[in-house]
Amino acid sequence: MPHCQTLLLTLRQRGYRITPQREMIVEAFAHNAEHVTAEQIFNSVNQRTRYLNIATVYRTLDMLVDEGLAARADLRDGKVIYTTPRHGEHIHLVCRLCGQVIIAEHIFIDSLGSHIFTEYKFSPDLEHISFTGVCADCRQEPGVG
Repeated sequence: MPHCQTLLLTLRQRGYRITPQREMIVEAFAHNAEHVTAEQIFNSVNQRTRYLNIATVYRTLDMLVDEGLAARADLRDGKVIYTTPRHGEHIHLVCRLCGQVIIAEHIFIDSLGSHIFTEYKFSPDLEHISFTGVCADCRQEPGVG
């Protein structure tokens, strides 16, 4: 079964109504192999129908995140990206100076999650996160530390 159909079936089983707009949003999201923004999904679906607004895209993506069917990461300057769990666990390292995004292995974050749980009894969602900092190229610039 295609991934989009699996997502739609799961939503139906959880009691969500699947409107034509919601179905097109889920299809566009599930068939994208990369990280996507709500605006990219909107532009993709908007080529098929004019009966869609960006708020519907955001609500649908938020619903997928809330149901554990998508992951959201805040990069910088308000840029939010979404991906399916098929994309795998990883970390985004975002340079606050040049905007470069480096994908880092998730294994580095496992001990942090354990520590947070032990210390605060809080289970963080760490499957798809981002850290802001300064990349190696920008650190070599004069006056950057």
